[in-house]
Amino acid sequence: MGRTYIVEETVGQYLSNINLQGKAFVSGLLIGQCSSQKDYVILATRTPPKEEQNENLTHQQKAKWDNLDEEWATEHANQVSRMLPGGLLVLGVFIITTLEMGNDFQNALRRLVFAMEKSMNKRRLWNFTEEEISERVTLHICSSTKKIFCRTYDIHDPKSSAKPADWKYQNGLSTSWLSLECTVHINIHIPLSTTSVSYTLEKNTKNGLARWAKQIENGVYLINGQVKDEDCDLLEGQKKSSRGNVQATSHPFDVKVLTQLLLNSDRRSTATVQICSGSVNLKGAVKCRAYIHSNKPKVKDAVQAMKRDILNTVADRCEMLFEDLLLNEIPEKKDSEKEFHILPHRVFVPIPGSTVMLCDYKFGDESAEEMRDHFIEMLDHMIQIEDLEIAEEINTACMSYSMNTEASLDNTDDEQPKQPIKATVILKIQQNIGLFRLLFFLSQFWTMATILILEL
Repeated sequence: MGRTYIVEETVGQYLSNINLQGKAFVSGLLIGQCSSQKDYVILATRTPPKEEQNENLTHQQKAKWDNLDEEWATEHANQVSRMLPGGLLVLGVFIITTLEMGNDFQNALRRLVFAMEKSMNKRRLWNFTEEEISERVTLHICSSTKKIFCRTYDIHDPKSSAKPADWKYQNGLSTSWLSLECTVHINIHIPLSTTSVSYTLEKNTKNGLARWAKQIENGVYLINGQVKDEDCDLLEGQKKSSRGNVQATSHPFDVKVLTQLLLNSDRRSTATVQICSGSVNLKGAVKCRAYIHSNKPKVKDAVQAMKRDILNTVADRCEMLFEDLLLNEIPEKKDSEKEFHILPHRVFVPIPGSTVMLCDYKFGDESAEEMRDHFIEMLDHMIQIEDLEIAEEINTACMSYSMNTEASLDNTDDEQPKQPIKATVILKIQQNIGLFRLLFFLSQFWTMATILILEL
């Protein structure tokens, strides 16, 4: 028997209201959560058309499925996946056509599902577990016959064939969710080895974040101040309604993360000397959120959702900063200069009619109108400016220059250090919840010996 997809009723209304406007088809993403027994779909969003696709559509849009732009749709999936808090995923794709599709189109959808998952997986600092559901869905709706075809593919099996699945609508699904919130303080040091100079700064940083990700994965998670067995019901001890059902709490669960110091590991550690051309330091605090459905939620599911939001939000901010620097072609600074940049900070917005909130990232020079427009473009749902919730407001960001000074995470005065560094670039972010600084030490003629503690 195939998978069952429980779908918010408003998703069905959204899909039925999509107008093809002379096009052969319209495609988009399905967003929700997987569970062992069934999957939940709470949002559908059409992929925005390319500008050139808005012109001369009639003679190009015959039932040729080559017009399904895999690269464009995959990029949309990447952008939307950044906007999902912990617990939510891009579950698959939908497509609305004027005709019932043949095998060629089904193969095109299959390739799209695998391409999307492969692209999104490259950006992640975590991997799916063997116990998790690895099936992704394709939903085809024929606008003329109103028929629905729901099929799934196993993304872990490149040779998997389509399996039929059930698609069932349910009213009020979006209100049956539990939320978890957490503030995580980070202090990550990433050396840039001279042996990896051929790598991009982005790749070097991601490799360094992978080591920190292990600490997050192996951390101890307190939920409302308690350590709970992972197989326990998250709502254990909650009050029951008159019907005997556990009532979902409207207050978010407070989560705290305790990470183990590498030096306290039971395994042997050793120190090695590595010649470095620089280093990256990440220090500060980030706001994290996760959501799980209230149908018999387990502690392990809640913890896993929160872990992945922590990893995603830190990795996404670094990736977006590098993209911004590359896009704006920031020139190299002269020796002994310190430059201050602003990392994007998180903005939350509710899904209309839902208790679940999605997120985006705002640079300092972006206005609320621009944020709203980006939400509308990516999600194809109306968003009000007053609904935007800025979780991390930036207080100050400055640019300074210094001669013969040593960069320090905590030293901001004019005190002269003992050992000068020839070239220093500091990216500093100060937020209302803490100081988030990204420091780049780049040297053209000098190298530094950095002692790393490597866990064996």
